[in-house]
Amino acid sequence: MIIGLVVHAGHRERFAEAARTLTGVSFSWAVYESEEQIRDRVGELLATGGLDGLLLGLVPWSRARDLIPAGLPVAVTRSAALDLALAWARARGNGWPATPVSIDTFATETVDEVAAALDLDRSAVATLPFDPEQSLAEVVRFHRARLDSTGASYVITVRTGVAAALDGRAAVLHALATPGTIRADLHELALRIRRRRADEQRFAAAVFRSPETGARAALRRALAEVPELGDAWMEEHGTRDVVAFAPAAVFERFTRHWVTAPVSWHEATERESGPVGAFAGFGIGPSARHSVSLAEQAADRAERDGAPTAYLITDDGVMIGPMGGAGGSPLTYTYRQHGGLEELAGRAGLSPATLSRLTALERSLAGRPVSPGEVAEALGITDPSGRRLIRKLTEAGLAVAEGSAQPHHKGRPARLYRLAITAALTASRAPAVSPPDGGARG
Repeated sequence: MIIGLVVHAGHRERFAEAARTLTGVSFSWAVYESEEQIRDRVGELLATGGLDGLLLGLVPWSRARDLIPAGLPVAVTRSAALDLALAWARARGNGWPATPVSIDTFATETVDEVAAALDLDRSAVATLPFDPEQSLAEVVRFHRARLDSTGASYVITVRTGVAAALDGRAAVLHALATPGTIRADLHELALRIRRRRADEQRFAAAVFRSPETGARAALRRALAEVPELGDAWMEEHGTRDVVAFAPAAVFERFTRHWVTAPVSWHEATERESGPVGAFAGFGIGPSARHSVSLAEQAADRAERDGAPTAYLITDDGVMIGPMGGAGGSPLTYTYRQHGGLEELAGRAGLSPATLSRLTALERSLAGRPVSPGEVAEALGITDPSGRRLIRKLTEAGLAVAEGSAQPHHKGRPARLYRLAITAALTASRAPAVSPPDGGARG
């Protein structure tokens, strides 16, 4: 396993210390001196090929995320609440007052949490949360403005260029991720890569469909010419379908990680039997029969679009599609049976796509409470976003606080929540009951 690391030159030893705890993993480095070099360094690292995953910080991620191939497992390491608390502890150790102070990059919720734990005056703490479009110059202007208005003796930053830009005007405390934080991110990324490899071996099915009766043979011949499907087992199915069986990884390569529906087989069928078009559905389930059933449903959905496209349906209720042409299109997620999903999503201030994914997550949890961090990991979002998401769900009655857990000996316990989306969906589908006398209720 090879993991790429994108780091500032001054942080390389910190990352190397964390990386030494992993066994069976090799590392490729992209080291930069200034933020302007990030894109070039990341491009050079990706050009070497062979990466199984990529770990990088918030700034490198924001500068180079469009270069990262779809499907490559990525972990974005970020300073945690503990790292901010340690920075404040260093300030006190230096004899500086805890406030006033200005802090960049940390989410407002994290600053609130740490300030409350340390019993600090939150009104004297200015926060500039991270924004992907944020330049170093903006961060420096923020700190300068606060220094002018408060006369603070120091600032807390995660951006490596702030100290040089302030040029000794005030002390600068770096709240960089500790080796422990980086180590946890690396271990989590390695585990995801291993899980992904296992998932890629799951059995999957594809249904390729031509709406024209008699075009099935031409479709099968066209599919046989697709290199990715060279090892797939294919058979004719019904009057106009071709079914293919293969590990899920084969179909991931074929669709470029469920983003595009390759046009080669569209064109091939058109050459042989006229402009018939073709549709595809993919299914990943616990058995071959279930996978085919899901693939048939996905092909039905593609056919309703009226233009050659493809969909994927998984056994956890997620639908991905429509997959675009060779140019690609972003993945979209929809719920298989919407019911009252849109209404609930609006009540919580979320998109139906996000709530549908949370519904699938709730089913997989089987009633087990979950932390905001686990929700963030499952949805591929940041921890602060996970906490905001849980707060919205709780306020909408779609999640219920249920105790806390402390998975690590150090740090504060994590609050746990039980998702209650399915129950709310069931209630929204239940028919309204009129009063016995048919009148209005008081």
